[in-house]
Amino acid sequence: MTNSVSEHAPRTPDALGPWIAGIGALDVEADPREPFVQLPDPSTKVIVRSEARGRPTLLVSGPRVRATYHRGKPDVSCVEVRLAPGTTRALLGVPAVDLVGRIVPLGALPGPTARRLAYELGRLEPEGVVARLADVLPDRLPTAADRARAELLRDAVAALSVRSGHTPGQVSEVARELAVSERQLRNLFSDGVGLSPKHYARIDRVRAVLAHASELASAELAAVTGYYDQSHMTSDFRTLMGVPPRSYLTGRLPAPRSCQTIDRL
Repeated sequence: MTNSVSEHAPRTPDALGPWIAGIGALDVEADPREPFVQLPDPSTKVIVRSEARGRPTLLVSGPRVRATYHRGKPDVSCVEVRLAPGTTRALLGVPAVDLVGRIVPLGALPGPTARRLAYELGRLEPEGVVARLADVLPDRLPTAADRARAELLRDAVAALSVRSGHTPGQVSEVARELAVSERQLRNLFSDGVGLSPKHYARIDRVRAVLAHASELASAELAAVTGYYDQSHMTSDFRTLMGVPPRSYLTGRLPAPRSCQTIDRL
């Protein structure tokens, strides 16, 4: 059986910019040969999952602190909508920290906010979700205080992230630049991202290593992604990915397991 997994990134409508960090789509048409890898991910996502039989399922996936390796399941389609930092409470009614490492049905989250979104997205096939979100989200204007917190959080996320021409700063430096205490910054991240600033930065660096591993030598890769040295990079990579960089890049992966169980609240 050939590996029939296709991934693509549909365009995010401009109207969703304040709410959505990105959209991904996955289709599995047959049993893949290789394990399906879920990378560490600081994002909270709303997922519409559709199988060959049955109605689409609406799920919320919280931040994932370590990679997981799963056996592929055939005839599955998913659309994953990554929420922008600071929008989880406004859209789902819970702080991001309550969702770390969990997958839960959207409609099972407490409070009316998530139930309303579940109703609005109910019965839609994955391909119809983005258009529906573009219709309903722009009307949900946050308060001025919420907008200010979200803007501050996004500035902090940008300062701690690896991007072209920018080496991420230390948490203490970022707090000083934003004129907040480290405690305030931790509380802001806990509510709006779900992770501490330090853990967010670790995940972002490892994802940057994976994105640029084919372009740079190890020592240079460590430098541009904010590590002290190559040994520091290897240690962080092993902790989050389960294997060192060389093993991962040559396909020597941990044994796959069944997909994560959906929490029932």
